[in-house]
Amino acid sequence: MADVPDPVPASGQTLVEVAAAGVNFADTSRIAGTYRPTPPLPFIPGTEVVGRAADGRRVLATLFEGGGFARRAAVDEASAVEVPAGVSDADALALLVQGLTAWHLLRGSARLSAGETVVVNAAAGGVGSLLIQLAKHFGAGRVIATASTPAKREVALSLGADAAVSGEAAGYPSRIIEANGGRPADVVLDAVGGPVFEAALDALGNFGRLVTYGNASRQPRPPVDLDALTDRNLAVCGFWLRPALAVPGAFREPLEAMFEMVTADTLKPLTGATYPLSGVRQAFEDLLARRTTGKIVLLP
Repeated sequence: MADVPDPVPASGQTLVEVAAAGVNFADTSRIAGTYRPTPPLPFIPGTEVVGRAADGRRVLATLFEGGGFARRAAVDEASAVEVPAGVSDADALALLVQGLTAWHLLRGSARLSAGETVVVNAAAGGVGSLLIQLAKHFGAGRVIATASTPAKREVALSLGADAAVSGEAAGYPSRIIEANGGRPADVVLDAVGGPVFEAALDALGNFGRLVTYGNASRQPRPPVDLDALTDRNLAVCGFWLRPALAVPGAFREPLEAMFEMVTADTLKPLTGATYPLSGVRQAFEDLLARRTTGKIVLLP
């Protein structure tokens, strides 16, 4: 913990009194020096906050350059979205990075069609828990969740998954195909990487799509055999939220739609542990050890 001067808002920015800040895997990568681009030091992590703007509005905002793990943060007005009274701080934070990621994975990268089978890896996490619900909302015929423990698989089922299986690489394709009634899946959404990424390809059927949007295992992804893709008309693509939000209509509109769904109780963000700002080290350790479910929040 350190005392630093309050940030001074530049033109087009507002100062936010931070009520809560969200914790993401990307934050752990930033302080490890493995995230692109590597920030200059000294550096305040934290890319999402909810709190009171200078004019009294309760806003949710993203800070791609960091600065959220603090009592005050200067945020771009363009990234500040007013939060309805019926949406809690933790729910709002769950919808920013994770919610928008889930939304664009399904609508943009996977191009989900009605009736298709979607596999969600790491389904009890912040993105995975929302992917289950949004996949159903967007017309998936069957959602299969993978998770590392029986307790996490129960969480996935409670959120609407049709089946939940172990997510380890060994035996992955056979478990997915069995859970899908003997048929391969249409879409796999993967943030685990490593051997699980390779195994997921073998769980896909004709014209199947594998979307990678993270590498929580921190193991190298195996090279993709293009001939193997051609044999089954498979597609592999990557997703990163930051460039996706540069597309007109990709930020405020999906967030507001998800706010409405939360208010109507048709979307339930999975919120997890909260930590004081001084507990950020423990939050990172719990996240990296996969001891957490849902959205992790720091309370300055």
